[in-house]
Amino acid sequence: MSPPVHTRIRDILNIDIKNSVPLSGGCIGDVRAFDLDDGQRVVVKSGGNRLDLEGWMLTTLKERSVLPVPDVLHSARDLLVMSYIETSGGITAPAEQDAADHLAALHTVTGDSFGLERNTLIGGLNQPNPQTKSWVGFFAEHRLLHIATEAHTVGQLPSSLLDRTEALCGRLREWLDEPRAPSLIHGDMWTGNVLCNGGRIAGFVDPAIYYADPEIELAFTTLFGTFGDTFFARYAEHRPIAPGFFEPRRGLYTLYPLLVHVRLFGGSYVNSVDATLRKFGA
Repeated sequence: MSPPVHTRIRDILNIDIKNSVPLSGGCIGDVRAFDLDDGQRVVVKSGGNRLDLEGWMLTTLKERSVLPVPDVLHSARDLLVMSYIETSGGITAPAEQDAADHLAALHTVTGDSFGLERNTLIGGLNQPNPQTKSWVGFFAEHRLLHIATEAHTVGQLPSSLLDRTEALCGRLREWLDEPRAPSLIHGDMWTGNVLCNGGRIAGFVDPAIYYADPEIELAFTTLFGTFGDTFFARYAEHRPIAPGFFEPRRGLYTLYPLLVHVRLFGGSYVNSVDATLRKFGA
């Protein structure tokens, strides 16, 4: 049996602990802020699974981009220790502009293929990343079909919707072209993963990284209202948004996070998937 988390943190950092307080965002394991004797504060995730992979993703973002993310101080399968990011306030218009600057810069980081050198996670779920030359093929097989099959296997997605998703995947080239280059993306860009402080972006957390068409990241930001017109106007100053993104491609790209939510939660997300498939004639 592993020693208590407090003991592990003390032994890892070689500093005594004053106290700890729970933080939000603990859908996978427990998340706490630990105050240390030297005045430092750290964030600790524990009790989850594959926290070492989350640590690897944060470190990879730090090494390959200038996106602001927590420093990883220690990572193990069931324990992740990160630097604490001070926050205050929510996503204001200036914060949206700042986020656009950061994400546009991230999307300039390119690779030789879509996917990544290892699989990652999204919401604690496996996210396969076989390195693939075709974005449309990758998106069909390793995003839509993969997660739809997973959701069906656990009883969250009806067979009819799985069949319709498969049919849509066979027609994706009616709407999608191959991007100029694979771009590195954060991969899980919703409000809870965006930390603000005084009208600026303080950091991004809980990534689900891979190399993709950056439009899938832009679409993700609209699904739950994370960013709006202010963000897109600023982003377009750095990287022009091609015609047809808002309609129809955004709808295709939001289908992936919707299917992730079906796999995790079921419920009304099934109806959202059904509506999206109908919109594209599937």
